[in-house]
Amino acid sequence: MPRWGVGSLREVLLLCWRDTGHPQGGGSERYLEQVGAGLAAQGMKVTLRTAWYPGAAKEEMVDGIRISRAGGRLSVYPRALAAIVAGRLGFGSLRGIRPDAVVDTQNGIPFFSRVVTGAPVTLLVHHCHREQWPVAGPLMAKLGWWLESAVSPRVHRRNQYLTVSLPSADELVALGVDRERVAVVRNGADPIPESTPVDTRTPHASLSVLSRLVPHKQIEDALSAVAALRFRIPGLHLDIIGGGWWEENLRERVAALGLDSAVTFHGHVEEARKHELLGRSWVHVMPSRKEGWGLAVIEAAQHGVPTVGYRSSKGLTDSVIDGVTGVLVGSEGAERDVQALTDAVGELLLDDYMRAELGEKARVRSREFSWEQTSHGVRSVLAASVAGTHISGLVSGPVSARSHRPAEPAHQ
Repeated sequence: MPRWGVGSLREVLLLCWRDTGHPQGGGSERYLEQVGAGLAAQGMKVTLRTAWYPGAAKEEMVDGIRISRAGGRLSVYPRALAAIVAGRLGFGSLRGIRPDAVVDTQNGIPFFSRVVTGAPVTLLVHHCHREQWPVAGPLMAKLGWWLESAVSPRVHRRNQYLTVSLPSADELVALGVDRERVAVVRNGADPIPESTPVDTRTPHASLSVLSRLVPHKQIEDALSAVAALRFRIPGLHLDIIGGGWWEENLRERVAALGLDSAVTFHGHVEEARKHELLGRSWVHVMPSRKEGWGLAVIEAAQHGVPTVGYRSSKGLTDSVIDGVTGVLVGSEGAERDVQALTDAVGELLLDDYMRAELGEKARVRSREFSWEQTSHGVRSVLAASVAGTHISGLVSGPVSARSHRPAEPAHQ
């Protein structure tokens, strides 16, 4: 009998197309690794299977997690499935792995690990990708959205789902996933590094963007806001924190707008430097087309910095309390409104009282989130799946038996 049949939770396998060391790694990868580190700290054996990238080790231990890497952007999926099968037969890079639970991360498409693993699978979905798929090209966009919106819900019709915000849970339900199988465990946040200067605001008005540099983050909208406001607000400067393959396009846009002296690209930076830059800014701007949660919102909030973003991004309606910890513009179903974003940013920069009030409330709310709480919440979800039940709704830590619903029998 497999070990998971007795309801124990001693070993977990995590599947994700990237890890945080990957040049294109971001918030979703950080969430999974923080959860894995938390589970390892609780005494579990944790393995993360992900893609290899130049300069990365095929295997290494990081924060108690054994990381196994193989495959690239697309080949990571079949190679992970093959490794799971080989591991069950006693050979290959995952030999000796006998997980009690599997977390299959669906970044657009899942690994479909339920067809090869002998353990219960929880599908981790940060948000749906309808808006992002066009970047992959017309053919891949149609195929990807079909797999995400039609095939995956069918294949995983009896599996537990895990997501990071209430709007993302609603998106899954809209795709046909039973709400009774969708648990929400929000992102945590690291403490501010002790060596970081706290809230050293610049003497001049300054904005920050903390993001991967990819098209759907729409950082061009922040550049447009700076271009429109710089003559009304002398000395206005934008710090762009993060890197990505879209950076050259953004640099070209900066040059075209004549903003070379008003924008600084910092690239990937260490944690202390990231927090130093956030602490210097007056307002954090997050003009993303789509977010599952928006971890950068909470990291800026730790410094008393409010966020301005689009309501249509879905996830920001959970991480930002509009008019309390930041400002959301536009409506949920509307296209981006650069003018509304610009107006909101300008109002906050010019209104010291409003900016301070929203920032302080954001700081207070940021204290509600920790990775320890997140890992305990995910552990509750995984333990329930191992016991043959489902969890739904917002989970912030250990869950009582009354929150569990029996899972339908399913061949794993």
